[in-house]
Amino acid sequence: MTIDENLLVLLLALLLDRIAGDPQWLWSRMPHPVVMFGAAISYADRQLNPASLTGSQRRMNGTAAIMALLLLAVAAGFVFNRFFALFGLVGILLETGLVAIFLAQKSLADHVAAVAVALRDEGLAGGRTAVSRIVGRDPQTLDEPAVCRAAIESLAENFSDGVVAPALWYAAFGLPGLFAYKMLNTADSMIGHKSEKYIDFGWAAARLDDIANWPAARLSILLIAAGAWIRRGTSAGREAIRVAMRDGALHRSPNSGRPEAAMAGALNVQLAGPRIYGGVIVAEPMINDTGRDVATSGDIEDGVSVFYASCMVLAGVTFGLFLCFL
Repeated sequence: MTIDENLLVLLLALLLDRIAGDPQWLWSRMPHPVVMFGAAISYADRQLNPASLTGSQRRMNGTAAIMALLLLAVAAGFVFNRFFALFGLVGILLETGLVAIFLAQKSLADHVAAVAVALRDEGLAGGRTAVSRIVGRDPQTLDEPAVCRAAIESLAENFSDGVVAPALWYAAFGLPGLFAYKMLNTADSMIGHKSEKYIDFGWAAARLDDIANWPAARLSILLIAAGAWIRRGTSAGREAIRVAMRDGALHRSPNSGRPEAAMAGALNVQLAGPRIYGGVIVAEPMINDTGRDVATSGDIEDGVSVFYASCMVLAGVTFGLFLCFL
């Protein structure tokens, strides 16, 4: 496809995903493409990451594995692209549906909003259960403000790597770029950990994922600021940019701190800080330490509102670029 066709498909996919999200009736009957990516990654892990290998051997195998998986993803993207091209307008609609599957607007917002609902309807226990579905930290260690912070942080971080990044990779490189990004992002979530098993085998996947997400994380700042300006006024948009520029690098990830800091500024709340993962305390400084130190379920709902406005801005930018390339 040409760049204008990619932008048209992306625009339609953003709209479709915003309306339909991830229909459970479909994925209960067939495997989600990301599940198939995960199966390929798990196979590589079983075959190439035995405990008997040295660290350097694991790193070499992990690098070879992620490169092979990326080549496989790119090849699959080319095949689907060529196949859809055979069907003209119908092919464009089929590709739109496929691209929408890899976006996470409605599903992300629904999962995050469910945390606020659970806190109000079921109290802290319900909030912990709901937030455990979207974050990796130990839910039983979280009080109510920490549950709210975790939900907001997940919303901001996943806006970048679940919406903006796949949109960018598809706009620039079509289905091969989108498939490669999603394979890499899935690999990072599965093997890109600093555990004894994966610190070497997942090293290449983690480093490449950092590189792949670098542009989206910075663009997310502007999109969140624009969404905050739409929903919460000029000062909120300005604060989103100011806090992101000041505190975005405080996060242990080179990318996640950027959208999280922007959302912290937009909502005037503190985010991040010390957290517990698998019983281990991860000490990080507070992002936006001058903001409110008690996040609430109302902040979650405000964050979702800013998120949807930011998604709307992304769709608007996509439409504007489509007109420019016509």
